[in-house]
Amino acid sequence: MIETSEKLFEQAQKSIPGGVNSPARAFNSVGGSPVFFEKAEGSILTDVDGNEYIDYVGSWGPMILGHSYEPVIEAVQETAAKSTSFGAPTEIEIKVAELVKKMVPNVDKIRMVNSGTEACMSAIRVARGYTGRDKVIKFEGNYHGHADSFLINAGSGALTLGQPSSPGVTKGTAKDTLTANFNDLHSVKKILNENEGEVAALVVEPVAGNMGCIPPKKGFLDGLRELCDAHDVVLIFDEVMTGFRIAQGGAQQRYGVDADLVTYGKIIGAGLPVGAFGGRQEIMDVVSPVGPVYQAGTLSGNPLAMAAGYALLSELHTNPHHYDELEEKTTYLFAGLKDVFQNHDVPVSINRVGSMISVFFTEEEVVDFETANTTDQELFKKYFHAMLENGVYLPPSPFEALFLANSLTEELLDKTIEAADKSIQKALAEV
Repeated sequence: MIETSEKLFEQAQKSIPGGVNSPARAFNSVGGSPVFFEKAEGSILTDVDGNEYIDYVGSWGPMILGHSYEPVIEAVQETAAKSTSFGAPTEIEIKVAELVKKMVPNVDKIRMVNSGTEACMSAIRVARGYTGRDKVIKFEGNYHGHADSFLINAGSGALTLGQPSSPGVTKGTAKDTLTANFNDLHSVKKILNENEGEVAALVVEPVAGNMGCIPPKKGFLDGLRELCDAHDVVLIFDEVMTGFRIAQGGAQQRYGVDADLVTYGKIIGAGLPVGAFGGRQEIMDVVSPVGPVYQAGTLSGNPLAMAAGYALLSELHTNPHHYDELEEKTTYLFAGLKDVFQNHDVPVSINRVGSMISVFFTEEEVVDFETANTTDQELFKKYFHAMLENGVYLPPSPFEALFLANSLTEELLDKTIEAADKSIQKALAEV
């Protein structure tokens, strides 16, 4: 039972729009009331009613080693005792920047910000300032935060809510955002040729995560690199989800393609509010106070976030075996889920990259926004709630990737597979 969660949600709606501070939490795409949580440890979440769940959200990615990871907690506590914020430089900012450079060799300089949205918004501004051009190419179904430039055919919460573009975004802003099809180089070539000399940047989730986990086709990222070089366009990888998760060096390392700018999100702060953008020195040197492109933030490089991030990233850098273990666990879950759905004759397409995975209830191979939308959303709703009843917390949307943590044990994975078996049986009976 989630009686307390339901009461809290009713109370929250009186003072918070929709009762939530981010739309993806609202359960709009699955129905019912969102679960309110009280604590978490490892891969186990505990809600306000004392119910426990195996977690596959991981605060939308950053809990790669599990919740309440002891070195992170200790770092935050030690730092908080000195102050929660200075609004002035601290040494830990330098340490985090230098560590990121070690893990991502093509990042020459990096600027800390307060969220993934802010990182992507700033990267676009920097690219425009660097090139002197206005237009930006993004991909249908990719999500780069809620800045105006990106809410054009957006994915994630906007997709689930049936609002590919948000009211409040001006026509002037929209005309400078050009939308291509993910995994389709021809659509990119066409846009670049039709807008020759006008495109400042191309921004892409190298592995899509906000219309479900969708990997790049072979040659897609290399092709984007070649096209951007040919047209003098800044290539931006949005690694808010993939950065430090699918490899130490993120998607750039995994696929062997270097972007000009890269954006990161909450994993740099081990789940605390933080983001960052970085890249080639000649581009980053247009950022104020060195260059003319203005970007600022009172809480940027906040010591709590930096201390937490340094503790997490140091562990990932020093002990890369975590990535091998995560790969093995994701492969194990993939095989188990595949058997479950096949045993029940459920059409399914399961995508995975590293420790990201998505289940689409469709016969189609899911490679882009169009094929992602062929998933049976009604079946997903029933499956989601059945999994919740069976103690597994999935992202409350058919268009979100699952994130695995290395705190998942074989026992928890087996419980998840068993829960999936029970849940799909119940879902099929109800649809």
